[in-house]
Amino acid sequence: MGYLSNAFNWESHKHDWWRNLERKVPEIAKSGFTSVWLPPATHSFSSEGYLPQNLYSLNSSYGSEQLLKTLLQKMKLYKVRAMADIVINHRIGTTQGHGGRFNRYDGVPLAWDEHAVTSCTGGLGNQSTGDNFNGVPNIDHSQQFVRKDITGWLQWLRNSVGFQDFRFDFARGYSAKYVKEYIEGAKPIFCVGEYWDSCNYHGHGLDYNQDSHRQRIINWIDGTGQLSTAFDFTTKGILQEAVKGQFWRLRDPQGNPPGVMGWWPSRAVTFIDNHDTGSTQAHWPFPSNHIMEGYAYILTHPGMPTVFYDHFYDWGNSIHDQIVKLMAIRKGQDIHSRSSIRIMEAQPNLYSAIIGEKVCMKIGDGSWCPSGREWTLATCGHRYAVWQK
Repeated sequence: MGYLSNAFNWESHKHDWWRNLERKVPEIAKSGFTSVWLPPATHSFSSEGYLPQNLYSLNSSYGSEQLLKTLLQKMKLYKVRAMADIVINHRIGTTQGHGGRFNRYDGVPLAWDEHAVTSCTGGLGNQSTGDNFNGVPNIDHSQQFVRKDITGWLQWLRNSVGFQDFRFDFARGYSAKYVKEYIEGAKPIFCVGEYWDSCNYHGHGLDYNQDSHRQRIINWIDGTGQLSTAFDFTTKGILQEAVKGQFWRLRDPQGNPPGVMGWWPSRAVTFIDNHDTGSTQAHWPFPSNHIMEGYAYILTHPGMPTVFYDHFYDWGNSIHDQIVKLMAIRKGQDIHSRSSIRIMEAQPNLYSAIIGEKVCMKIGDGSWCPSGREWTLATCGHRYAVWQK
């Protein structure tokens, strides 16, 4: 059982964020969230937190170390786990070294030299074990001193600061075997990796078959020794096309859900938008007039669903209350990450499914309802309905 709250957007650093979230903790807990993904809490070259420099400084644009500790204490009181955003693919140097680049880390904890930086991003380390994050020094995880220091830092976040869960940023940038080592070293309760690569497209259209896309995510999970879950980017990519009147996409050739959720639901963290895909960055946004169909899907289906801060707090009371209602039905009917699913319809204008034999749902314009008197309508909204036994 669990829900993840993606508790920030791309602009949150402008808004006294730790204090804002601290006020919301009671309601976050009451709504049923079990883990709250916070933005990167360490000192960063960029306000959003994704260009870290001094990893041991907890003063960031989201607030001071003291405000962060107050937030984490309140979350502990309300039994909501705090998820740290772990940005360890790259790190901004403090001084110029080899080649005149800022690839040394003098004067701050974890005072590495150029051997900590991959040769492909201007350092004296080895080639990267993943994709490059361009324009900044990429960390060479093949160096043992680097891994020892990162493990120590993760243990500090886990045991001293009070983060219980980890989200691994840009997981494509370094080998999954290092993630396995870091998880074994720091022992977080729950982990999720951001293994984000492009879905399969032909011309402008999304391919029906995304098996190779979900296989790449599953290979990454396997590489972590199955210790981490992963965000289900496959489901997001398919779902946001399906809601435009292509619901046939939501059943794969074997009759299962077409994302990671359909192959390995206990390791799939589902979502419809986050601070990258939505918010003001809008790199790959879910169609805004269809988000409740998206939530009706992920909040009734297997996998571990994530709710985006903006949708929950900034899109009006109606959306907020509809999401809370769906979460309550999921919990009340004991739908979980491994629940069974039978897809009943997957037509252009209609998708319906029965989950855990306790909940059934439909999205789209087409009309459908379950047969049998044991089903009662639990909630409905624009282009979606959910029944329960």
